[in-house]
Amino acid sequence: MSSTQAPSVLRLGILGGANIARQFTRDVRPSKTVRVVAVASRSAENARAFAEANDIEKSFGTYDSMLASQDIDAVYIPLPNSLHAEWAIKAAEHGKHILCEKPLALDRDEAERMFDAADRNGVMLLESFPYYFQPQTAEMMSLIGEGAIGDVRAIQASFGFTVGNPGANIRMKPELSGGALLDAGSYPLSLIRIVMGCAPQRVDAIATWADSNVDISLMATLIYADGRRAQVSCSMDAANHRHATIIGTQGTIETEYLNHTSDRTSGHPYGYLPSQLRVRRGIPNSVAFDLVTSESGSGFLFAAESFARMIATNDTAAIEYYAQASLDNAAMLARDHRERARREERHALKRQRRSRAVGRVTSHRDEAQRLTITTSRYSPGTTSDDVPAVLQQSSSAAISRSSSACLAGSSAANARCVGP
Repeated sequence: MSSTQAPSVLRLGILGGANIARQFTRDVRPSKTVRVVAVASRSAENARAFAEANDIEKSFGTYDSMLASQDIDAVYIPLPNSLHAEWAIKAAEHGKHILCEKPLALDRDEAERMFDAADRNGVMLLESFPYYFQPQTAEMMSLIGEGAIGDVRAIQASFGFTVGNPGANIRMKPELSGGALLDAGSYPLSLIRIVMGCAPQRVDAIATWADSNVDISLMATLIYADGRRAQVSCSMDAANHRHATIIGTQGTIETEYLNHTSDRTSGHPYGYLPSQLRVRRGIPNSVAFDLVTSESGSGFLFAAESFARMIATNDTAAIEYYAQASLDNAAMLARDHRERARREERHALKRQRRSRAVGRVTSHRDEAQRLTITTSRYSPGTTSDDVPAVLQQSSSAAISRSSSACLAGSSAANARCVGP
């Protein structure tokens, strides 16, 4: 996908100065292959303050001016969800590689336009789910690929937290594409996608809506053409939880799939904790789970160095593998927007009727909205010939050993996903 010669150290510029950008800069700082050299903000003063506080060489008072700079090779985009497509496309047009925060796009059409722009301009575009690039994820995919739990039949995956400062938090703003599904739900949905190997045929979901008209929580069942099932749960009004159970014909895998991991149960300077991964190789519950250990660290660092490696080696197979997953993720997430639009229309009509009627007006804050969507047929995804040699190319030798096994499982899943 990239035709330009890659530098020995990837010079990265950051668009925006959100808190996540600070964390990313901090965690990437030890890297020998990636260096954050610039930051851009909509205000020169803010950009300069961010650069000084985070030991960054250059600052730019507009996004466009940084994209035009010859001193950066790639950009990291941690902007609000509604701005990802606009600035990823502009970055590609300036010849910059793009590492974009999740969710990559708000629907499949938007994601396709982003990848088309990257292709036209010979640059690489990668959606950044930090847990994707954790060594633990490669270990998990290796277990699935080698048949440790037989054929995957179902997945249950969840992620939730309590949103802070809801009055001002962008997660609560529909105009910035907030909501539980896009913010929290994109994580379990993406995990389901890489394990199942393709998009579902149908989704049944139920959501609870906040007064600001974003989904504050959502649960859904994903139905696949071959009869497999997945369940997803996400919320912004609950205690922090993140867990997935992958159920096979011959065993079970449980994982927390954390973005950032540590080998310490307490005392990590940034609060990172161990991420559990365990496997039961057997059908009866009398078979004990085995704990699987792997290298730990910041998912931001793993993701940035993996991205740099893909660019340096021109690993188009890895980029295409993740691109297909991103396209399917975007297609699933878009359903939330279509339903939200329909819901806004319904409530506008209700308000008009209520304005003409005399009677009690009830709040819809806790209203649950059920949607049943039969999807159009998607591409069944990748085959074992299309995927990268390893799910995640990391310095960990264990990950390198997992490569072919990990993707054999995806190939089999893709073959099953083709609908009638």
